[in-house]
Amino acid sequence: MRAIDPSHVTWRKSSYSNSDGGNCLEVAAGHPSHVPVRDSKAPSYGTLLFEASAWAAFVDGVRQGR
Repeated sequence: MRAIDPSHVTWRKSSYSNSDGGNCLEVAAGHPSHVPVRDSKAPSYGTLLFEASAWAAFVDGVRQGR
């Protein structure tokens, strides 16, 4: 796998984020095999990479309330 440089991706904040300082998550799309994820309040702490299939299963589970 080619390395993903998180400084060159477009981050999208979770629709559940708010301006009150709640738990905020950002994801970057456009990578077919992996999904970069970071804390929007502390982006310098680093980025986690999830396999796209694992991320899709996680999102599906959240949507189903699991």
